[in-house]
Parts: sequence; C-alpha cells; structure tokens
Amino acid sequence: MTVCGSYLINLRGPLFFFQVIVTNCGILFLELFYCKRGHQMPIFHNEIKNLTYLYFPPGQQVAVFRGRDGKAYVVDAYCPHLGANLAVGWRVVGGCIECPFHGWQFRGADGKCVKIPYADKMPEFAKVRCWPSCEINGQVLVWFHCDGPEPTWRVPEQREITHGEWVYHSRTEHFINEIPENAADIAHLAHLHTPGIVSGVDLRYTNSKTWEFIRHDWKVEWKPEPEPNKHCSQVMTGPSVGPGVVFLLFEHSFLGQGVIMHCVTPVEPLLQCVSHTIFYQSTIPPLVPKFILRAECIQFEQDVMIWNNKTYISKPMLVKEDSTIQKHRHWFSQFYSKNRPRLCYQHDTSEHQLCFSPYGLLKAQYRYFFNQS
Repeated sequence: MTVCGSYLINLRGPLFFFQVIVTNCGILFLELFYCKRGHQMPIFHNEIKNLTYLYFPPGQQVAVFRGRDGKAYVVDAYCPHLGANLAVGWRVVGGCIECPFHGWQFRGADGKCVKIPYADKMPEFAKVRCWPSCEINGQVLVWFHCDGPEPTWRVPEQREITHGEWVYHSRTEHFINEIPENAADIAHLAHLHTPGIVSGVDLRYTNSKTWEFIRHDWKVEWKPEPEPNKHCSQVMTGPSVGPGVVFLLFEHSFLGQGVIMHCVTPVEPLLQCVSHTIFYQSTIPPLVPKFILRAECIQFEQDVMIWNNKTYISKPMLVKEDSTIQKHRHWFSQFYSKNRPRLCYQHDTSEHQLCFSPYGLLKAQYRYFFNQS
C-alpha cells in the first residue's frame, strides 16, 4: 500500500513558521508558513532550525536549514559522529550544514559528509540521514514513509499561489481526538451545520428557534479519483491529497477567489492538530478572507465538539445513504503499510473489546509536530 508524506514551508516572506506532520502510515510533513509576527520562528538563508516530532519514530529530531543557493534542506538533527545536535551552534557553509562539535560538514542534498577538518579522506559511510523534499505552492514538502521508499506521488501545484495571484492571509489551529471523516459524511452537514456560523460553536443552539430564519441547505458529494490519481479524492471543489491535505477552493463573482488548505498533523498517539491556512486573491480586501476563515473555523469547532466526545467504530451501522463513508474508509486504507505502528488502545463499541483504530494513529495527522521556542 502507498504511504505518503509531505512538509510545508511558505517561501513568500522573510519570516516562516514550522510544523511537522506525521501520519500513522509513516508520513512526515514539515510546514513553514509566512508570518508577520516577529515571535514566530524564522528560517532565512544560512539559517538552521531544530524541531522535534514525538509521534513516529519516537523522539526523532530533524534540522531544517536553507543553503546559500536558497534551497531548504531537512536532515536528522544529530551528527552521526558523536551525536552533537547540528541545529545547536549551527553554521551553514554553502549547501552544507556544519557540526558545531568537530566541524564535520554534511551536504543537504544527499546527507554525505564532504569535509572533516582533521581527516585526509572522507569515508563513504560518513553521512547523515536526508529527508526527501520539494517546494510547491510556496511550501516545502517533506516525504516520510515508515518503509523508506522514495515519494510515489506529489501534492499538485496551485498555480495562483505559485504566481503570486493569491497571497497568504491567516491561519488557525484546532486539536482533535478523531480523524475527520467529514468529507464523506454528507448527512451530518444538513443536521449539525444547518444554522451555519450564526449559532456559534455551542451545539445547544444548533436547533434553537432563534436561528430558524437562517439555514444552510447542503448539497455535497465525495468520490475517490481513478488511476493515476488514486491518492486524491474530490469533495465539491475541495481536492483531498493523501491522508492529510485538503484544498478547499472558493470562487465568487464579487468576493473573488481563494483556497483554504487543511492540514492534519499528529502530535501524539490519538491526538492531532488540524490547521486551516487561507490564501486569497491579492486584489480583494483582507476582511473578506478573514471572514471566510472565521466562518470555516466556527463550523469546524462544531465538529470538534463531536469528535472529541465520540468513539471510533470500525464496523459502523450504516444505511445506504451513508455509502460514501465506507468508500472514504476504503480509499483512506491505501495510506497504511504493513510496518506502520499499531496501538491497542481504543474501545470499539461495536465489538466490545480493546482494539486498534486505524484512524487512531492519524489522531494527529497533518500539521503541527514540533518543538516550539
């Protein structure tokens, strides 16, 4: 089965903000977004950042740096020589990262050691692990697979972001205990989200007569894509790429165009962070995308109240109108490999026994997973 992963880094401004993303299939995403706030972690030319992801493998640390060529690289944080942290006391030399302990220099492109100050010859075995990465949509995507193969698919380019027609506006984060199946759970839209954003996130007001005059009538469909894009699915105009990335596209004759990128990132077993980042048409006043993101987040928080108080049922009691949920689970199963970590933890009410929830390890799938400073 295919297991995929990616890392995101916004390259449009002087300041960046990291996230690490890992799915239970063994996909790691490192995310850096442009940020106007000075307290966020920057990654400039010749700069290194240290980040930790605790989920899989446990306690793994990686160093992210940008060489003089402007390219971002991701390598294991610890020097294979005697274990010094490459991101502490760092120095970037060309496209290499230099160990602060003995001055060994490792090439970001392949991890190979190219210089040992006190040695005449570079041994072939002297290298640090280098993570496959690429830059797209103003982001750097880093691939992680628990079985170690090279990337088998890539996140598609959003042309408007690449060409600067859509610009970054804002982002939010939510911590949840259940992997979202909303894309395929069409029936919940008409019930849970009928009042839209006006009733807020308190579910007690979902059916309040106060908001009877404002209703959302939802018409949605979810379907997996055929080969060669079986790692994608389609929700309205919201392509889902792999297990942790969704592009929710907007187009309006007056309000303009834009996209909200949903990323799900494992933080720890059975806990995940979901981020929403909005890029919007540069000619539209910032108030419009901020309102759209706010509206999206209110409805998402309504879902969070459900997810954080529900249990996972591996064999749910479905009616024929719920067929998209089963299709979604079948599609999602392609992102699990035989060697993925398993967890006997969650009580499945359908079987009355402790069992592993396949979505449980994605309880932190595409987004934050790093050591904040």
